[in-house]
Amino acid sequence: MLVAGIDEAGRGPCLGPMVLSIAMLAKKDEQKLLDIGVRDSKQLAPAERERQYVLLKRALLEFGSANIPAEEIDSLRDRKSLNEIEAMRIGQLLNSLKQKPDVVYVDSPDIIEKSFAKRIRNYISFNPIIYSEHKADVNYPIVSAASIIAKVERDSAITELSQKYGFMGSGYPHDEDTISFIRKWLDENNCLPHFVRKSWLTNQRLLDEKFQSSLSGFGVKE
Repeated sequence: MLVAGIDEAGRGPCLGPMVLSIAMLAKKDEQKLLDIGVRDSKQLAPAERERQYVLLKRALLEFGSANIPAEEIDSLRDRKSLNEIEAMRIGQLLNSLKQKPDVVYVDSPDIIEKSFAKRIRNYISFNPIIYSEHKADVNYPIVSAASIIAKVERDSAITELSQKYGFMGSGYPHDEDTISFIRKWLDENNCLPHFVRKSWLTNQRLLDEKFQSSLSGFGVKE
């Protein structure tokens, strides 16, 4: 029996891509994941995630990722919810596998866990058993493996952006380095960069602040 796990990294950030990853192997080989030491990626230090990432790519039967950049997220959100975008891309990942899993475990972003499995079924060409659960990345090693792949690739994407445009923190709204980076960019360019999610409320607020500041500078009163 083949089992697949699916998870994402970068769903909530106001900056950078969201990365979805899939990991698959035979059920009888799951011990390989435990031997590597897989856990939910948030429970592992960056160096340990990097170490496991290399080992996982050797141990898994198949794996894959979908990198959804900020511009695409903004464009799709005009017509679809973030849950629907994620389900659509998960369907594409599942359909792309050379061998099809019998069972799929997914870390569900939906409040109603099983609703997310129904969304995924709209985008796949075969009929596996789908378990869509909260904390699947903690409870199932195969989902932990997918979470590690997604997190390492998301972090790599942020590192590449930082090397090109300057340090920008983690990309999350609660990160002061990220907010400082966006404010500085707005001050220097009077617009948001292409890798910032313009549909996020955080960025809309920062744009409003910049606009109000500009009006104040010209002596315009509300």
